[in-house]
Amino acid sequence: MEKKIDESIQGSALNTTNNAKNGRKLYIESYGCQMNFSDSEIVASILAKEGFNTTKELNEADLVLVNTCSIREKAEQTVRNRLVHFNALKKQNPNVKVGVLGCMAERLKSKFLEEEKIVDMVVGPDAYKDLPNLIQEIDEGRNAVNVILSKEETYGDVAPVRLNSNGVTAFVSITRGCDNMCTFCVVPFTRGRERSRDPQSILEEVNELWKKGFKEITLLGQNVDSYLWYGGGLKKDFEKATDMQKAIAVNFSGLLDMVAKAQPKLRIRFSTSNPQDMTLDVIETMAKHKNICNYIHLPVQSGSNRILKAMNRLHTREEYFELIANIRRILPDCAISQDMIAGFPTETEEDHQDTLSLMEYVKYDFGFMFAYSERPGTMAARKLEDDVPKDVKKRRLQEIIALQQEHSLLRTQQHLGKIEEVLIEGTSKKSDAHWMGRNSQNTVVVFPKAHYKVGDFVNVKINDCTSATLLGEAIDYSDNN
Repeated sequence: MEKKIDESIQGSALNTTNNAKNGRKLYIESYGCQMNFSDSEIVASILAKEGFNTTKELNEADLVLVNTCSIREKAEQTVRNRLVHFNALKKQNPNVKVGVLGCMAERLKSKFLEEEKIVDMVVGPDAYKDLPNLIQEIDEGRNAVNVILSKEETYGDVAPVRLNSNGVTAFVSITRGCDNMCTFCVVPFTRGRERSRDPQSILEEVNELWKKGFKEITLLGQNVDSYLWYGGGLKKDFEKATDMQKAIAVNFSGLLDMVAKAQPKLRIRFSTSNPQDMTLDVIETMAKHKNICNYIHLPVQSGSNRILKAMNRLHTREEYFELIANIRRILPDCAISQDMIAGFPTETEEDHQDTLSLMEYVKYDFGFMFAYSERPGTMAARKLEDDVPKDVKKRRLQEIIALQQEHSLLRTQQHLGKIEEVLIEGTSKKSDAHWMGRNSQNTVVVFPKAHYKVGDFVNVKINDCTSATLLGEAIDYSDNN
């Protein structure tokens, strides 16, 4: 999964599930992609059974966990800076334990204990069920490490605790790991090979969320289009499956269809798609169900065929254009967003212009854009010199961002005058008198509160816009309970 969330602190709190019998306090901070935030909910669920309630107050914590990201150097540095802050906390209360979870833990392993002296525990993304044993180790005064990657673990049997939930939207993890060895990416090394979760456990979680009043879910995976359930095991081993296993196999379009039918009033999103794996049947399934949102996050990373090959992206510029054309044909109102890397090794000015021309062709609704950051252990770091000067990377990135802002404004302007269904998620960050929600295309919509409430579906007439936000007024309330 390549879509990133800006590094931000999530002091995590159990929604309404704190157990009065639990005596210890857990504080979690999550960084990076949506999968990390989803994993933190799994961790909170596992530890709730071990006597931990979560808290929003860091100074109350007996156990501090940081769920980390390794996608960029900046993400790792953010975590190290936070550990300095936790060191001050430990000086005040030596009994506080600090653990590092996630991709950074998997990448650095026991080395982390040497580099960051205050860390008591290092736990990789596939080892969260071992947390009770690891906590017992650190309670007895020993450091604890488990970063063993699994071929089977999907956490399909763990009911996540919804952290800082608005009670409206939720993540549902469907796959783990990634088999696409993009040369710039650490995910295959930190999260292992692809394996998919039992569709029945996914449906059970979705149905339970609907019963609890949630109105929208996002199906999550590093690469959702690679979802393939045939009774368990790695995706790469599917060719060895029995005829019976192949007969019951469920791919992503099949899963999407099952979820949409199970809860026809529940909004469904998914992230992230890889262009080389997205098939027409997924787009056709989206068109078939009104409750599947018209939005696809479709990272391309570069518009140059030469750079795409160097990145080991197994599609060409022309194949990407064909996929975009099929989306536009089958889903005319579908919003599309991107991930883009500026300054990949050996990138020339001509390659950069190819990226800009690709963006001109697609005119994305929005995007996630970064300068290339060499990640230790990746094929690019081993085989390619990071030879694009920083000032050139910065200039190319700014040109990509500027063009995207231009296209984003063009796309939001296309909503002007339309009446669109918006799901209210909370109060606007800029005005207590306005609600904030999103339309089917994942665009933020802001409008006056009036008598509506969080979780309502509201028909909003779009009167104005910025490049990132639609502004309107509610004209009708449709109760979808």
